[in-house]
Amino acid sequence: MCGRYTLSKAEDVLRDYLGVEVADDVDLPIYNASPGQHLPVILDIQPGRIIPVLWGIKPGWAGARSSLLINARSETVNEKPTFRKSFQSRRCLVVADGFFEWQATEDGKQPFRITMKSGDPFVFAGIWQEIDGQPAYVILTTAANEVTRPIHDRMPVILEPAELEPWLSPETRVEDVQKLLNPYPEDSMKAYPVSKAVNSSRNQDAGLIDPLE
Repeated sequence: MCGRYTLSKAEDVLRDYLGVEVADDVDLPIYNASPGQHLPVILDIQPGRIIPVLWGIKPGWAGARSSLLINARSETVNEKPTFRKSFQSRRCLVVADGFFEWQATEDGKQPFRITMKSGDPFVFAGIWQEIDGQPAYVILTTAANEVTRPIHDRMPVILEPAELEPWLSPETRVEDVQKLLNPYPEDSMKAYPVSKAVNSSRNQDAGLIDPLE
């Protein structure tokens, strides 16, 4: 599962790393990205631009009190009626530089931030739908790699740089898209504990990504 993440990098870093423009209404940095927020995303219909998009969808069959759907399992995304059409024709890149997962301990759940060792930004594989005339996205998840597994058994699908264009392209066959949904290589990643202040989406300060002393 992926329920919180970060994007602490400045606009110029994202422009240089991804080779895209950043819309004026994208708010950066983000230290505690949470469901229901409008967050930086590249849609397949605007592949050269990062825009703010709502994280989480509420399908028509969901009741008024239902929570937003924020993740989709990569193993079944092409089978579920809620996600199948989006997976086949409405894919997106969710821009991040870290994500949070919680490890069960005797003292309660301890949050960890998981990032690239390099500190570089990266992208999650996402799919999107139009909800009330506006785009909204979910993040695909897969089995955890060796870095994430001691903390949680699932992790978001992180795409390699060479996979970004095929993921967005409408020309990529569905069976080839499916091959991109793998755990990211653990040798490139690290995890460290952070403050439990991240548990509240109201907390948004830079200290949330500092290693816990």
